[in-house]
Amino acid sequence: MIDAYSIPVTKIERSKLNDISLENIPFGRYFTDHMLEADYIDGEWKNVEIKPYQPLVLSPSLASLHYGQAIFEGIKAYRNEAGEAFIFRPYDNYQRFNVSARRMQMPEVPEDLFIEGMRQLINLDKSWIPNKENHSLYIRPFMFSSDEVIGVKASDTYKFMIILSPTGPYYAAPARIYVEETYTRAAPGGVGFAKVAGNYGASMMVTAEARSKGFDQVLWMDAAEHKYVQEIGTMNVFFILDDNKAITPGLESGTILAGITRDSAITILKEMGLTVEERPVNIDEVIEAYKAGKLKEVFGTGTAATISPIRELTYKDFVMSFDVEGWKTAPEMKRRLDSIREGKTTDNHGWMFKI
Repeated sequence: MIDAYSIPVTKIERSKLNDISLENIPFGRYFTDHMLEADYIDGEWKNVEIKPYQPLVLSPSLASLHYGQAIFEGIKAYRNEAGEAFIFRPYDNYQRFNVSARRMQMPEVPEDLFIEGMRQLINLDKSWIPNKENHSLYIRPFMFSSDEVIGVKASDTYKFMIILSPTGPYYAAPARIYVEETYTRAAPGGVGFAKVAGNYGASMMVTAEARSKGFDQVLWMDAAEHKYVQEIGTMNVFFILDDNKAITPGLESGTILAGITRDSAITILKEMGLTVEERPVNIDEVIEAYKAGKLKEVFGTGTAATISPIRELTYKDFVMSFDVEGWKTAPEMKRRLDSIREGKTTDNHGWMFKI
């Protein structure tokens, strides 16, 4: 076990902040001055350090490049009205990270390395947290196998890292979503519930096809019948009905990600007085509700996307369009969530972790 409180730090000589503006900054394009790096060798975590953000020197035989043992998380830090820095629900991401690690036959990362290492890194680079509405500091912890050998087996060595990226909104406008009915994201018994790099790699072609048709993302369906809603490529999905009810696909199939923002949304929706149902959602049910005028709002939730309204949902040749400007539920839920994150409302859930 490492002593997280004595992580060696090598500081940058000149901050890159001198050369860029954090106004309207795009998602995932810029990275802060420092990064955290640690190695898993001989059954323990070693070489833990915070140092200037820099390229890695990797062997062509690196196991993760050939066999895909790679996982990651997405977390955000915010600045409140008093200028203090907070991380949103990092312990939940820590637990999910190790769920992914276990599924991929990778070592678990100790809490002090993950949480305290993250805290120290952000404290060092907290001036990178944008002080603007709908902006934040995106936190990317990740781990990959680092054996330098060709052979299909779990690696003996691993590298864990955390990098930081200031960001604005992921979707600049309400999204157009295409319901995918040919390709499959995940099947029962697979790794759909884990935040595995390969899940995203396998979706690239399908997403590109959807974008060529003018859509922003795809809504994945179940692998067996292509009838039951799963999740959107970058977020979980919610449907708001006119009887004060919210429905969202349940986690029981093990094929969708247990989103931290999803869980937060469920909590806030219940506080708003809505009934929330986590269960299988048939696309035919969605279409019938839309035709009957009962489907009022559709939105996605995710760390990167936060709360993203969906203005159009297309299944085969049937287009479901929504007047986002007239919505009540999603905007109010986002307002309440943002208010907690920005320190305008008391955090009664223990979601905000102070830097």
